[in-house]
This record gives sequence, C-alpha cells and structure tokens, in this order.
Amino acid sequence: MRAVDLIAKKRDGGEWTDAEIRFMINGYVKDDIPDYQMAAWAMAVYFRGMTSRETTVLTMAMAESGDLCDLSAIAGIKVDKHSTGGVGDTTTLIVAPLAAAAGVPVAKMSGRGLGHTGGTIDKLESFRGFRTDLNTSQFAQQVERIGVAIVGQTGNLTPADKKLYALRDVTATVHSIPLIAASIMSKKIAAGADAIVLDVKVGEGAFMESLEQAKQLAAAMVDIGNLAGRETVALISDMNRPLGHAIGNALEVREAIRVLKNIAHGPLRDVSLAIAAKMALLSGRYANETLALDAVTHALESGAALQTLRKLVEAQGGEPAQVDDPERLPQASFEIPITAHCAGYIRHISASKLGQVAMLLGAGRADKNSVIDLAVGVQLQTNVGNRVHSGSVLCVLHSNKPSHSIEHLLELTKQAFTIAEQPLTVPPLLHGWVTTAGFSSASSSLL
Repeated sequence: MRAVDLIAKKRDGGEWTDAEIRFMINGYVKDDIPDYQMAAWAMAVYFRGMTSRETTVLTMAMAESGDLCDLSAIAGIKVDKHSTGGVGDTTTLIVAPLAAAAGVPVAKMSGRGLGHTGGTIDKLESFRGFRTDLNTSQFAQQVERIGVAIVGQTGNLTPADKKLYALRDVTATVHSIPLIAASIMSKKIAAGADAIVLDVKVGEGAFMESLEQAKQLAAAMVDIGNLAGRETVALISDMNRPLGHAIGNALEVREAIRVLKNIAHGPLRDVSLAIAAKMALLSGRYANETLALDAVTHALESGAALQTLRKLVEAQGGEPAQVDDPERLPQASFEIPITAHCAGYIRHISASKLGQVAMLLGAGRADKNSVIDLAVGVQLQTNVGNRVHSGSVLCVLHSNKPSHSIEHLLELTKQAFTIAEQPLTVPPLLHGWVTTAGFSSASSSLL
C-alpha cells in the first residue's frame, strides 16, 4: 500500500477502504508519511468529500491514535455535550450542573479557548484554585460522588487530530465538513461518553455561516456518532448575535451563576435548558421529552443546579464562596461604557466584532501561547430588537487598560451595533434538531 496511490484514488473520485484510511492516519502519526503527502490527501478530501462510512473510520482511527478514556466504572449512561464555539457561549457552565442535578452522570473533558471563542477550562479557572488536572481515578470518583466533573483534555488525547489539524490550518483545508466532523467527534469518542449532544452554531459569529452548512456538519457528526455506537443528536442554534450578555471569562462565569440562580432569563438560559433536557432524555432516566425538560427546569428553579455547581467548584479545589458571591471573581480595573449615537431599535449586534474586541482586551488567545486575562471582556446592556435612546449604554468594556490606550477597540465596539428607525422581527434562536431521521424544526417547548 502506498500513500501516492491512495491520494490518486480519492482525487479520481474513489472510495477508500477501512484499511486504507487507517494506513494513512497511522503512518502520519508515526512520521512514515510526510506532511506533503498528507496535505495532498487532505486536499483530495476537500474537493471529493468522504462517505459517512469513510468519515466514521477516519474518526475512529484518530480517536484510537492516543488515549481512550474508560468511563465504564461510572454507573449509568454518560452523556457528553459539545458546542462548535461561539461568542458569549457559556452553556457548559450551566448545562453540566443542570444535567447532573437531574441525575445525568456528567464526565466532561473540555478545552481552552483560541481566538474569540472562549474555552470552558479558562472560564472555570476564574474560580481561584480550581483544578482541571484530575487523574482518571479522581475523575470517575468525583462523578460517582457529586454527579459531575470537568477536566482538561489529556496530553495524549487524539494525537492524530492535533497533527492533522495543524497541517490543515496551513494548507487551506480546514473548511472541509468531513474533516471538521472527524476532528470534533474523534475527541468526543476518545473522551468515553455513551451518548453525545452537539450544539452546532450558525451565523456570523460561528464557524458555519449558513444554515445549510450547519445542517451538513450536524448530519455528518450525528452519522459518525451513531455509526460508532454512541447515540448522538445535534441542536442548530443561532450565533448571529452573542448568546449571552457577557463575553470574557469571569464575566461569563458571573452570568452563568445568574442563570443558575434563576435571575437571568433569555437566549443563554433557553439554549442551556434545551441541551440539558436532551442530555437527560438520552440518559434513559426519563420516558419522554416533556419529563426530561420538566426535570432540568425543576433543577434550575429549585436551586439544585446551583448547589451542584458549588459542589463542583469545591470538589476541584476552587472557592465555593465565589459561587455564593460572584463579585469575588476577578474584576478589571476599568469599566468603559459604549453609548448609542442615536435613538432607534437594535437591528444587529456583530458577534464576531465583539468577540474580537474581547480577545484584543485579553480575554482570548490570538495564538496558543497567549496569556489570558480572566477579568476583561464585554458586558452587553441591550439586545437585538430592543429600543434605545441617544446616549443609552449599549455595552461596557471591562479593561485593565484605560480608555485612551484602547481607542481603536472603542471604535470597533461601536461598529458592532446597528441601530434602525423601525423595529424588526428577531430571528429564531433555536433552528432545530438533527437526528438520524434528519432535520426537524425546534418547537416552542425548546425540544
């Protein structure tokens, strides 16, 4: 078997066998196949695509290239969730305690942020002393004891994906749905969950900008998960505007606590309830969607989910007092208001621009070596569809630099808001669910 022959086979529209895909992945990890041939292989996939079977085999080959997390010691069906990334997307900090409080064992591996999409691990480290380096035994024992644990990804999780992604990033082959789907799902499968709920973001602030692209990616990942023996479903949710009001690590933690205290209502709460309810349903503990949604809603409104977050923080070395009093979380030195230049209705809030502002303030990473400032970010004071007056505060920048030194960011922030004279119909937040049966529009019940 030769790499050049397999590249030519896909170039000419052929379909690879399982052995041929594993030959390429294993050979690349062992450095038997050079970068230039793997780049040609990825470009062939970019133009010719892959079947569901090929994509699943690729996913499993990448998952099996490193450590596989064995969660069999934890009783029950373990359900994981994954978001494709967005701005103000704090769902894991809400969903994990919600699902756990409803009886779902949540054993989650999460990543750090890169670019303007925040990472769950960075956000959790806003709690002073919070540890994300639990070993496998500690990880499983904590889930058994309190129902939830969230840790960073191990150093040897899917090394094939790490290597292939770095190559795709510099060879213009990132935007390939089979390769994106395999990259995401290889990590989810290696993390050991029995079932997976995906949140595929669509819009300006997301990786997939059109609904059709989002549906294709969701369908590819759902196929992979189910072919690999993990029941998998995907929600498609809107990211044409920030999901929450907070963008930035400690700011987002504060907002998550407000949701769990049943104070904050809106899109972030709605998406979190939808995902947590689907996790509860896939856990097998509830007979139907209505009972699952009732369970997670009760966990929220009773305060049980908030107490689960408190237990999570305490169990992993953080300060639970910061859950009780979020003002103890890191705070920036300066709060700089951005005001409306005219009266009208908020027609658009650019998620990508505000995400960029937060990153440049220090809340995100321009590259993997960037140091995060946990305190900084953007706090929205309005939302799409709201009426504002001239001089109304649109948002507040939380910065550790004075306003005169970040004037370019003040201007970029102003550009993120579009104000119109007439009100508009606010676009839907939840577009629908993708399962093995296809796409179905989201109902008013959130499920």
